[in-house]
Amino acid sequence: MPLQSISTEHIAIDPSYCFGKPRIAGTRMPVATIAKLYLEMGESLEDIATEYDLSLASVYAAMAYYYDHRQDIDRHTAESEAYVEQIRRNSTPSPLQEKLREIRGE
Repeated sequence: MPLQSISTEHIAIDPSYCFGKPRIAGTRMPVATIAKLYLEMGESLEDIATEYDLSLASVYAAMAYYYDHRQDIDRHTAESEAYVEQIRRNSTPSPLQEKLREIRGE
């Protein structure tokens, strides 16, 4: 029996959409966000589907995709977080940030 391709109807990757991140098809919800909600924040997949108006199948597909591509997704997430932190360090504080620092005595 020949191998068959697995359906990818739930996951989309488009370089011109969401910076090419894998996401749930028809939405802007990245696979990495589903993984973070589930693995780091402890939300159930059923609750994620309900809260974000996603099909349960698409949420499970996102987790399956995450586990199949974990290293790449985690690396990209870490790179994005490092980039944001670099921008934060190199930016001058806004007037609101300055005011909050004054209030906190920083």
